[in-house]
Amino acid sequence: MEKLALKEKIGYALGDGAANIAWRGVATFLFIFYTDVFGISPAVVGVLMLIARFGDGIIDVLMGIVCDRTNSKYGKFRPWILWTAVPLGITLSLLFTTPNLGPTGKVVYAYATYLLFFVIYTASNIPYGALMAVMSGDDKERTSLGSYRMVGAFTGGMVVQGALLFLVAFFGNINPTINVKQLEAKKYEVTVSTHQDVKNVRIQTKDGFAMFSWADTTLAESLNVPTKGKSFSMLAGKNYTFIVDGEEGLEPAHISIVDQKHGYSSAIYLLSVFLSLFLILTFATTRERVQPPKDQETNLGKDLKDLIRNKPWIILLTIGLLFNVYNSIKQGIIVIYFSHYLHNQLLAASFMVGLMLASIAGAMITSPLGKRWGKRKLFIIALLFSGSVNALLYFCGPANITAIFTLGIISEFGAAIFPTLFFAMLGDAADYSEFKNGRRATGLVYSAGSFATKFGGGIAGAIIGFVLSAFNYNGQDEVAIQGAVPGIVMLMSWIPAIVAFIAAAVMTLYPLNQKKMDEITQELNHRRLKELAD
Repeated sequence: MEKLALKEKIGYALGDGAANIAWRGVATFLFIFYTDVFGISPAVVGVLMLIARFGDGIIDVLMGIVCDRTNSKYGKFRPWILWTAVPLGITLSLLFTTPNLGPTGKVVYAYATYLLFFVIYTASNIPYGALMAVMSGDDKERTSLGSYRMVGAFTGGMVVQGALLFLVAFFGNINPTINVKQLEAKKYEVTVSTHQDVKNVRIQTKDGFAMFSWADTTLAESLNVPTKGKSFSMLAGKNYTFIVDGEEGLEPAHISIVDQKHGYSSAIYLLSVFLSLFLILTFATTRERVQPPKDQETNLGKDLKDLIRNKPWIILLTIGLLFNVYNSIKQGIIVIYFSHYLHNQLLAASFMVGLMLASIAGAMITSPLGKRWGKRKLFIIALLFSGSVNALLYFCGPANITAIFTLGIISEFGAAIFPTLFFAMLGDAADYSEFKNGRRATGLVYSAGSFATKFGGGIAGAIIGFVLSAFNYNGQDEVAIQGAVPGIVMLMSWIPAIVAFIAAAVMTLYPLNQKKMDEITQELNHRRLKELAD
């Protein structure tokens, strides 16, 4: 029942800050990186994410078993956080590295690095999640720790989502030759060239307001839709000419041309260094206190039998899967939505920073609301609230920037409550198993959290890929992109909302209300005190 010091809570929060540099970086940017930069079709990416994350979800369970059987002077869970700190940073960097390969080679490389990344992520994140349950035996203290954890998680997410696109622009600068010729007020002819071949660049004005169209008059109108920027490949020494309309006083310095491949890779390399450092600090500042019963024998069969009879755990597994599908669809479509519906990719960074600030506020308010209403009731309210608000994005047009930001931020405030409650409730499920069966397998119970996160993200990736493929999306073909806009809008709005409503219905079946948890906590503390006396 020991109260945790602020230093230890912050140290623990840094671990999820690190995890979310990796997780949010992959969930938010990897899909568009694979399709628009690496050149893999959305359907192939969707299948990759579904298969890889399902397989990795199985590994989560195995990792939970390994953690429960790890014994070292540092504990059962903390050593894994230290051992995986540097490898996780390296494998994240490999995901955003693009070797010069053919179509088949690209898919093979994507599968290999994606699977390797998630194996290392599992070996880090399962022990990290389980660590929460053994830092304190007080379920209310764990809820507080969960709030700190989510603040760390959302801060890490804010760093990667807010900074990455600007880092991409900084590292992706190719020093092109740019000539600007004014044709009339707010209308210019812009010609660009470079001294090297660049596979995928994006051109737009730094303010992001001007509309670009190709100056080639032989192109059919349907092939030259004006947009707030263009993505294309450049050959060394070749001129590319655009008609740019919508900004006054346009000069070469106002034109941004970014090598997305080099920009993404370098930006992720830098963030990976911070990821590894944060995990090392988490290891150094935390301690394990709650131990399994002294007379508990190692028995995998009994652990698994207890797990499948643990009704709260089964329901949480389902809920975790559903709310991660919800969150991952929302996160995975943002950059595509802002790039191809609003035609302003850098604005996505501001939007995601707004979401992260809302998430931090949602995480901070979860603990007092949970004490007032109970975790179960609060979870249901948050699901219905966030899903309903998110569905309203369907009615927003490209010019409704204020409405898009407002609805997105309000929806995310509610969505931040899901993971904050979820990981605290997994600790409750571990307590329930010990209360009912006299045995504790914390790592195995917490593997549900990672499995739900991974497989939920895989299902979300498959949904995004299949919907975009149904609308013939091709990230390197401007005409195909515009034809897929209705699918992009659906993915941003009512498709994830339906998932949230289903999750709310399932959550009504969860049996552990606050009264029951108070009873369990009191009984377990009585047993532990008796063990100490004996």
